[in-house]
Amino acid sequence: MKKKLVIVIGTRPEIIRLSAIINKSRQYFDVTLVHTGQNYDYNLNDVFFKDLSINAPEEYLNCSRDNLGHTIGDVISKSYDLFLKIKPDAILVDGDTNSCLSVYSAKRLKIPIFHFEAGHRCFDLNLPEEINRKLVDHLADVNICYTEHARRNLLHENCKPEYTFVVGSPMREVLMNIYTKIKSSDVLKKYNLTEKEYFVWSSHREENVTIETNFFDMINSLNNIATVYDKKIFFPAHPRTKNMIEKHGIELHNNIILSEPIGIIDYCHLQMNSICVISDSGTLTEETDILRFKGIMLRTSTEKPEGIESGTVTVGNIKWDSLQTALELVLNTEMNINDKIPDYLCETVSDKVCKIIIGYTDIVNKFIWRKT
Repeated sequence: MKKKLVIVIGTRPEIIRLSAIINKSRQYFDVTLVHTGQNYDYNLNDVFFKDLSINAPEEYLNCSRDNLGHTIGDVISKSYDLFLKIKPDAILVDGDTNSCLSVYSAKRLKIPIFHFEAGHRCFDLNLPEEINRKLVDHLADVNICYTEHARRNLLHENCKPEYTFVVGSPMREVLMNIYTKIKSSDVLKKYNLTEKEYFVWSSHREENVTIETNFFDMINSLNNIATVYDKKIFFPAHPRTKNMIEKHGIELHNNIILSEPIGIIDYCHLQMNSICVISDSGTLTEETDILRFKGIMLRTSTEKPEGIESGTVTVGNIKWDSLQTALELVLNTEMNINDKIPDYLCETVSDKVCKIIIGYTDIVNKFIWRKT
């Protein structure tokens, strides 16, 4: 009999990163895919199920609320009720979103917890994700890391080494599964863009958008790029960012193409054919390395130092003086074909994760929960 596995998601990064694992796990487990509802917009949700050929979730928790405390409360209480009903053998969560806090319910119910993308640290507690990372890593029974950097972070915090594993990033497997579709996308024609004649800009992180001084610094940098380089800038705006633009009556340069969020296939095509991608996305480090385009982080810290060490991505900050300097450096530097991150080369991460869950569910039950 197959073990019952619940996989909890709630945002587009989780959908993307777990896509190959979700599809692979359905071969070996009785899977219930649970969506918390943290991202409820079609362009942040359903389009990614379509692009990545994932079946729709079996359960929706509808946890998106105006009040953060209520949202987190819903994630915990509704997941608790669902876990009681399903009685899963194991729970899999990814990353650092509020949806991951469903592990609290699993812990109280003594259900083995597997945390994928464990151990990332940017060492800045002003970022809400950093708080979630610490909570989920220490509640998880088994932590599955992308890199040795992440594993070292966990060992430094006294997480059990015998329940901590490094399997590599899932992104090469995810992107190679759709690479043919990425290459054949006609998105440039749709937006009247010419290869290597435009920038891509993406900004959605809470610290960049909801803190007004940061938001205005960021918009100033965006408009300055459009002015100084006189090139088109494709800007798929997250609802949070779009709301701030509308709230403050922001005027954007005529070179800026403001669009709704788009699917991963079209977005990756845009990135690959751009002059440079300037983004605060957590997947930028992996995408620049795997798809080989120039990228700058709209951030002051990163949880993925391997990208900095390899030189595939640069931290540019959000203020114009810093960002302009970083942009000039990146534009005048060629990417070295040999500067590839070893932990981003694996195309069988989904196999590894399924094997860990199959192998360690009973071990966790026996040695942690003392179940017979």
